[in-house]
Formats: sequence, C-alpha cells, structure tokens
Amino acid sequence: MSDRYGNDVLSGDWRSKGRLARPTSRALEATRGTVVEDIETGWVGAVVAVEKAGGVHVVHLEDRRGRVKAFPLGAGFHVDGAPVTLTAPKAAQRAALAAAEQKASRTASGSVAVSGAKARVARGSRIFVEGRHDAELVEKVWGHDLRVEGVVVEPLDGVDDLAAVIRDFAPGPGRRMGVLVDHLVPGTKESRIVEKANRVAPEHVLVVGHPYVDVWQSVRPQRLGMDAWPEIPRSIEWKRGICQHLGWPHDDQADIAHAWKQILGTVRSYADLEPALLGRVEELIDFVTAPE
Repeated sequence: MSDRYGNDVLSGDWRSKGRLARPTSRALEATRGTVVEDIETGWVGAVVAVEKAGGVHVVHLEDRRGRVKAFPLGAGFHVDGAPVTLTAPKAAQRAALAAAEQKASRTASGSVAVSGAKARVARGSRIFVEGRHDAELVEKVWGHDLRVEGVVVEPLDGVDDLAAVIRDFAPGPGRRMGVLVDHLVPGTKESRIVEKANRVAPEHVLVVGHPYVDVWQSVRPQRLGMDAWPEIPRSIEWKRGICQHLGWPHDDQADIAHAWKQILGTVRSYADLEPALLGRVEELIDFVTAPE
C-alpha cells in the first residue's frame, strides 16, 4: 500500500538538496594573479603574495585600484562564484626548499660545502694573522674551507719584527707561509715592515694586507647599524673610541673583548665583510694550498 503523503521530507540528507544545498569548497593554490573574492567582506583582488606572519599564513589581494589587503589563508573565498580553500602555492614551497638546500650546501665563505669530509691532516704551510680577533674572524668565515684543506691559522703578537718571525718559521718547499697584516697602506710603518719581510724568503712567503686600522673595520658597518665606521682621534685608543661611539662599555680589556664578541656575532657569511679583506684571505688560502 502506497503512502499518499510520500516520504518524510526531513529524512535523509536534506541539507544537500534543493535550494538549501551547500556547494563543496575545493582546494586552490594561491598563485600570483589568481582573482578571488573574500566572502565575508566582499573584497575582490588578485593574489600578489603569500607569506607567514605571526605564525599564520596570509594571502595579499590587490584590488583594481591598486589597494592591497591581507586575509588569512584557507577557506572563505570565491572564484567565479564557487567556494575555494586557498592553499600555499606548492611551486613557491618547492622554490623555497630548493633555496634553503642550496644555502645549506654553501659555507660561510660562499664555497661549496664538502659533506661528510673529515678534517685533513695539517699541512706544513700556515697562515698567520696579527691577533686573536683576526684569527677568530677568519675561522668563522673560512673555517670549513681551512679544515678541508688542512690549513692552520695562527695569531701573531703584532708584526713589528715580522722578518724574524719568518726566519723562525723557516719556510721552504711544502712549508709556505702566508701573512695577513692590518693597515697595510703606502707610507705607513706596516708597509716598511712588510717591504723588509718580503726579502727573507720571497718564493715561499706571501705577505698581504687590508687597509683597515683593525680587523673590526673589515665588518660592514651596516651590520652594526652604522653607515660608516667613525673617525677616531689619534689621542684615543681606536677600539675604545669605537666602543664609546657605539655606547658600549670600554673601561678595561674585558669590555673590549665583549665588544668584539658583539661585532663578530653580526657576521654570518662573507657577505658581511668588506671586499678588501675577502680578496686577501682568499689569496692567502690559494697560496698556501697551491701545489709546489
């Protein structure tokens, strides 16, 4: 016997039928140029960027007047009248991953990292720098390269008697000596010292230098929030003058050491150093590792 009133209209999935049906939202990559509408505000615009802000992915939409507004990435958008859930573009994610992998495969000096390589037994050849700060900076940027090549960097206690240091080292075949000198500019005391030292063993010794008063100055000043390193009067010890300019404590050697740690901490890679230092260090590494 048939039911003259038919089935219960509320039975079954009545929400998906007739005028009350809710279309299913589909996932859509928020690629640049895609025009979408924010359902809640009615804002219509083209995707110009997707980024992470405050731990949440947001999409930036530019309307036809050039105004840009950010919205949380996800559901709540329409494309051609159909609901969509915007997702981060996979192509951008792949590009970001590739960039991260490429960055990870480079050392701080910009050279290709040698994965899994053990430190080479130290060569007889050495690189000498004027002091501890110079050695720490070279280690931070070129440390990986030097260990792969088996090159040791040793600090000198100044270069006032560099010729004697060279004679003590006794350079020769398989025992080259590279020296990095601070403030090596024409007419200075350093230039006269180097001229004399170069006559000791010219075939097996290379002395080069940078123009900076101290290796501190080889760090780009922008890393410390300055446009340029300040001029310090000769009556003031240079490092203490720099600390005073930066508003840092400078009463004793512990303050100076702490200041250097702050400066060294701003150096992430070769890009944070001045070219005049970069070229000289690379030159020394090439010299002491070149085949005889």
